[in-house]
Amino acid sequence: MSTPATAVRPSVAAAVDLPAPRPAMLWTRPTGPIRSRVAYAAAHVVPVVDADNAPGAPAVLDWDVTLAYRHELWSYGLGVADAMDTAQRGMGLDWAATRELIRRSGAEAAAVGGALACGAGTDQLDRAMIPDGPAGLRSVEAAYREQVEVVTEAGATVILMASRALAGAARGAQDYLEVYSRLLSEADRPVILHWLGAMFDPALSGYWGSHDLPTATATVLDLIRAHPEKVDGIKVSLLDAGHEKALRAALPAGVRLYTGDDFNYPELVVGDDEGHSDALLGIFAAIYPAASAALQALDAGDATRARQILDSTQALGRHIFSAPTFYYKTGIAFLSWLNGRQPGFSMVAGLQSGRSVPHLVTVFRLADEAGLLLDPDLARHRLRSLLAVNGIEVGHGH
Repeated sequence: MSTPATAVRPSVAAAVDLPAPRPAMLWTRPTGPIRSRVAYAAAHVVPVVDADNAPGAPAVLDWDVTLAYRHELWSYGLGVADAMDTAQRGMGLDWAATRELIRRSGAEAAAVGGALACGAGTDQLDRAMIPDGPAGLRSVEAAYREQVEVVTEAGATVILMASRALAGAARGAQDYLEVYSRLLSEADRPVILHWLGAMFDPALSGYWGSHDLPTATATVLDLIRAHPEKVDGIKVSLLDAGHEKALRAALPAGVRLYTGDDFNYPELVVGDDEGHSDALLGIFAAIYPAASAALQALDAGDATRARQILDSTQALGRHIFSAPTFYYKTGIAFLSWLNGRQPGFSMVAGLQSGRSVPHLVTVFRLADEAGLLLDPDLARHRLRSLLAVNGIEVGHGH
């Protein structure tokens, strides 16, 4: 005899207190180019909401919305760093979509005179098929060259992205030096190097041939010192302000340190008597009105005001980039959706599920405190709808 199914009793819905957000803050766009710092915001991509953007499926992007976001960043005086990890390289954005993104962003940048740098990597390779030894390194070089050509043809500055394939194929620092040296010798204009820490991508652990930070740093300095005329700068995303300052001081004259430190960017970008970092930051894609205002304050000689503005966003940045850090992209897309910059809270490869609902509620609250809910009523409406879908009620009276 079969046992009757037990009825599932609905649980009492969870509730969250959601006070009304503050009135929108008025952020001012610059009237001319920002002069005091070179600053790129690493932009995310927006999928077609009803496309099959499931894990493993080819990325289907909403080009109008994706490119409109880049125009928004340019309108605030920021450069755009495209086709980077923020755009889900290695986390759903395949090479075919990346190539088209670079081509389209290049055309849009040329039309408005916007600064554009794009990532050239090796993610068209199947890492399982890369041979061992010198043949594997040659395949990595060839993949880099293919992507460098695409970025160059788009008219963008080349960012030589940290490569999972190279991390797997290299057997020591010398392999890194040889691959990068050949690529730099072929560059027709200075490129940006890219050092992404394992907290952003565990597959990059031990990059530059060592897990020891001072040893890896010595290797990258050897590379830059051998080719200073071919290196515009290096983007460093290690979330270690002390290390970044020391590396910055050791760079050859004329080579920039682009901070990728989404935890400590206020002190690094504003700087002190010892110097400052320029910026190539994913968090700038989320806080771009405030980032622009801070840079405008620096242009006006008001470092104190610049620091105050960036400090007001730091709690939001640290929350969005909290561990596991490689899911930070979810927070950036969520804030974009709250602010009406994309029609749905959706991401390539379904990555919108990368953060919990409580995490996203905190994004809302911290963005509100920083004045970064650009349409507070819309943001609150959208958050309420997300909470309702997830069985969470907003407390009565709010």
